[in-house]
Amino acid sequence: MLIALISLALWMARSKTYSFTPDTTFTTITGEQIKLQTFHGKPVLITFWATSCPSCVKEIPRLIALYRQFHPQGFEIIAIAMTYDPPNRVVAMTNEQKLPYHVVLDITSEYARAFGRVWATPTTLLINPEGAVDKREVGAFDLTDMQTRIEHLLKG
Repeated sequence: MLIALISLALWMARSKTYSFTPDTTFTTITGEQIKLQTFHGKPVLITFWATSCPSCVKEIPRLIALYRQFHPQGFEIIAIAMTYDPPNRVVAMTNEQKLPYHVVLDITSEYARAFGRVWATPTTLLINPEGAVDKREVGAFDLTDMQTRIEHLLKG
């Protein structure tokens, strides 16, 4: 049984099947509706996280730094809280950390399924200006590598 679960987890982690589309619409914790299509022509970083995930919380300052560095050039971040994360904790942490980027709740796991069966946090996807996944990272991302990738995408 354990081997079967490990095999399933590895298969899911390697899966590159994405069902998101430009019409994928997010509802932020403030009630704002955002279509992925709105950001066409710009790089978007999507991060799946949880307030109970130490690596995710540790990654927040790096996400804020990326946002502050590249948002003036059109870069966006959408942080998607996992389905098991209590909404009140997500809102509280968003306010405590003063997150400047979009925060979304994945109440039904629809985003986790659409973005390649996300099951581990943090999972980060860098979407290129054409709307395709440029980089998928399970676990903490390397800040220097991500900065280089975003700069490259912004330059075209």
